Amino acid sequence: MILAEKITTLRKMNGMSQEDLAAELGVSRQSISKWEGAQSVPDLKRILAMAEIFGVSTDTLLKDEIDLDTNALQAASANEENETGRRRASEELPPLRQVSMEEAVAYLKAKAVSAGRTALGVMLCILSPILLIVLSGAQESEVLAISENQAAGIGMLVLICLVGCAVGLFIYDSMSMKRYEYMTKDLIETEYGVSGMVRERLERYSGDYTRYMVTGIILCVMSCVSVIAVGLLSESEFVGSIAVGLLLAMVAAGVMLIVRASTIMGSLKILLEEGEFSRDRKIENKRNERITGIYWGLAVIIYLASSFLTGRWDLTWIIWPIAGVGSGLMAAILKSVRSRDL
Repeated sequence: MILAEKITTLRKMNGMSQEDLAAELGVSRQSISKWEGAQSVPDLKRILAMAEIFGVSTDTLLKDEIDLDTNALQAASANEENETGRRRASEELPPLRQVSMEEAVAYLKAKAVSAGRTALGVMLCILSPILLIVLSGAQESEVLAISENQAAGIGMLVLICLVGCAVGLFIYDSMSMKRYEYMTKDLIETEYGVSGMVRERLERYSGDYTRYMVTGIILCVMSCVSVIAVGLLSESEFVGSIAVGLLLAMVAAGVMLIVRASTIMGSLKILLEEGEFSRDRKIENKRNERITGIYWGLAVIIYLASSFLTGRWDLTWIIWPIAGVGSGLMAAILKSVRSRDL
């Protein structure tokens, strides 16, 4: 019996889950999964610690010719299942949903396509008022021989069409990804080999993720340069409107890169249950689901109302990053309140 099999056997014989053993050794659950899948080998320090935890010698762990009692394993496995059930019941946690290799691969593929749709939809929303702004500036500067109503009408027509396309993309994407909704809402447990595959993809994508995020952030930050430059060099309404259009175009490109990269990276972390997709965070998000829905609904109303009332589409987009920061603060406050109640 090899080391990987012995770790699995002894863990179960001691009624421990992968999370329990990981906590004892100070490593991640994915590390335990890799050891038990023979994808990697623990270092000497962890082997000595496991020998002490399991009450066996290091020879028992390291020498393949030394076998373990399989009858005891079967009894221990049954005991582990009962203990897991009792523990979940006591913690009032829903059962874990198993995710197979086929499901994981299909989900990642679908999410990559979904990332493009979502990013395009967000970009269209930001681009939508550009023609309205440019035509208004051209009409006021008498660059184009059109009336104010004509400029507003054409601009609004294009704006509504682009926003309509974006909404269509969001609805289609939501319906397409509905079958995978459980990935973000339910507690999951990946089958053997899935974590290794996802970890490998994450490592390969990390470089692209960093490049996309940095480029997107730079575009958003540098977008204001055109408006500042025009304000210093020209007083023409038309030139100013073109500068605002350029600002929105740069923001749209930057946000598209950020949204696409974040969505793909998020899909990998969902399967690894890391960061905001850890089990604790999922449970917390489920509790906050109703409040979060109301919060973002109000954010949409405020954005649209302020944009249409002021006509300052070049400024009102800032509501979204502010709302994002506010969302994090709201989640922290809710968590703090619940901690006090406990």
